[in-house]
Amino acid sequence: MKITLHSPLDMHLHLRDGKMMQNIARCSSKYFAGGIIMPNLVPPITCIEDVKAYKKRIQKAINGDKFEPYMTLFFKNDYNYKFLKEAKKYIKAIKLYPSGITTNSEGGVSSFETEDLKETLEAMSELELPLLVHGETNGFVLDREKEFGLFYEKIAKSFPKLKIIMEHITDKNSVKLLDRFDNLYATITLHHLLITLDDVVGGLLKPHLFCKPIAKKEEDKEFLLEVALNAHPKVMFGSDSAPHPQSSKESCGCAAGVFSAPVILPALCDLFEKHNKLENLQNFISNNARKIYNIKPIKKDIILEKKEFLVPEKYGEVIPMFAGERLNWSYYESTCS
Repeated sequence: MKITLHSPLDMHLHLRDGKMMQNIARCSSKYFAGGIIMPNLVPPITCIEDVKAYKKRIQKAINGDKFEPYMTLFFKNDYNYKFLKEAKKYIKAIKLYPSGITTNSEGGVSSFETEDLKETLEAMSELELPLLVHGETNGFVLDREKEFGLFYEKIAKSFPKLKIIMEHITDKNSVKLLDRFDNLYATITLHHLLITLDDVVGGLLKPHLFCKPIAKKEEDKEFLLEVALNAHPKVMFGSDSAPHPQSSKESCGCAAGVFSAPVILPALCDLFEKHNKLENLQNFISNNARKIYNIKPIKKDIILEKKEFLVPEKYGEVIPMFAGERLNWSYYESTCS
């Protein structure tokens, strides 16, 4: 049994930089036609020259693979219309991080008063630049995304022409917001479709499944599965594949992030097949994103087959999701190594 996916897209991807990027970039670029690249480097990507330079480094790292890096800027509340009009030639969106909420987000937003964000958000609305948001407060860890829902409501109402992408949603309340506001959309990760908090800390701690937003309850996962498996038109795949060295994951102060890039498409095929929804995978993995972002990706067909895939223990110094386990689907040709 085989399935062909046409121009799969990863709409939330961390490629890092330097040696790390050299080790892991092709785990995405070999099997995807493009991806939205996160800007939270150190220092973050906040100007056009940095965008262009980072894209060149990515293109070098992917070594000729047919893959389009869709670049982004790190949100600042003083971007003006003139700057963003020029920047739009090189970026597809702007990513907003609450300050200190996740990896390399220390320079993020600390005030969520609409007036403080008005200049940038109005310019983005006029230029039709999507706003990508890591939606968490600094409250109790299981309530952070739910609490952030109030901000989504506020900006959705205040800037009705602004396309807002709720990134890597994990909470049933975020799912419910999709149908309340025309300008709210969402990405969903592989790992949040498969795990709950119990999988992370219910037995022995599994640091390689620790991520932010943290996995939630079974009922939250069921809400995510409902919209993903049925390819809700306002939902698209975004891996949030976030590599960290083994030493940073297996340590005191475990880094947040799941490195899923090498296993995404085989694992999604398995998941959608188990739920008798394989016919919806193309929309979830590509078609919805094309419409939401108004993009025409590189033509690239990826064939997967119902054949066992033994996931490598490591990719360089990074341990992937399902390390050492066997998946039911594999790439028709050799996998990333």
